[in-house]
Amino acid sequence: MSGPYDVITMGRIGVDLYPLQSGVPLAEVTAFGKFLGGSASNVAVAAARLGRRVAVITRTGEDPFGEYLHGALRDFGVDDRWVTPVPGLPTPVTFCEIFPPDDFPLYFYRLPKAPDLEIHEDELDLDAIAAARIFWMTGTGLCAEPSRSATLAALAHRARGGITVFDLDWRPMFWKSTAQGDPGEARSHYEAALAHATVAVGNLDEVEIATGEREPLAAARALLDAGVELAVVKQGPKGVLAMNRAGEAAQVPPLPVEVLNGLGAGDAFGGALCHGLLAGWDLERIMRYANAAGAIVASRLECSSAMPFAGEVASAVEAGAVT
Repeated sequence: MSGPYDVITMGRIGVDLYPLQSGVPLAEVTAFGKFLGGSASNVAVAAARLGRRVAVITRTGEDPFGEYLHGALRDFGVDDRWVTPVPGLPTPVTFCEIFPPDDFPLYFYRLPKAPDLEIHEDELDLDAIAAARIFWMTGTGLCAEPSRSATLAALAHRARGGITVFDLDWRPMFWKSTAQGDPGEARSHYEAALAHATVAVGNLDEVEIATGEREPLAAARALLDAGVELAVVKQGPKGVLAMNRAGEAAQVPPLPVEVLNGLGAGDAFGGALCHGLLAGWDLERIMRYANAAGAIVASRLECSSAMPFAGEVASAVEAGAVT
């Protein structure tokens, strides 16, 4: 295939090792499943499952887990041409515990440094990034150099062309300054990225880091004031609030679902958000569709391989619940 990509994502990748036993402490788990993980990579998979032409920019270790991730991306229909190895750094591994409906602790193994933070500006295909219909980047990519400079360079080169999504993706353990309880460093880098983005997506913790505002309506307005055209504030059991610069707003409740593993639901939401934006749907339809995609993944164990196909999402929207 030739021509611009529908979606290019940039950011985290790793191997998720998830317990095959629910409600069991990690110390007592005896069986795990191995899955592709990482927010930017999961969003890429979610968009590809919905029929979009997608690529991801990231880096792995030069090891068997890195080889596994290449194969998994290709199997999911995601172009891996910009996934490159970093000699000497291991591919990250993430474990979780599963205590439904709302407790899913994560344990990240990204030392001495995650390869996906070794993305360099001079290695980027800036023309492809500029041409993509959607470019999706994450807050994690801003937490360390050289990834931070590469991410900001990609945003600057894109120059707000097309749709540029900033997934606020706040992971405090990845920021050195927050170890001392100081989110100020992160906020300054978030502000720099928001100046280049057209869409911002985040939960209540993430929008507070980005804007200092936690109340959803105030946070959405602050994100618009920071320069984006569309602000999406995810509120957990209270649903999602979306507001654009034209004054259109949508407040959509979540779909009823029996939660098995809430991890990955936000990435499914992101892939579906991209799909709806590319389709040109109205704001409420996009949010209902994205909510449904997230609910489907929340009802399943894994993340990447749980991403729904278009027919599954459409059925859930029509039924008003995940069955």
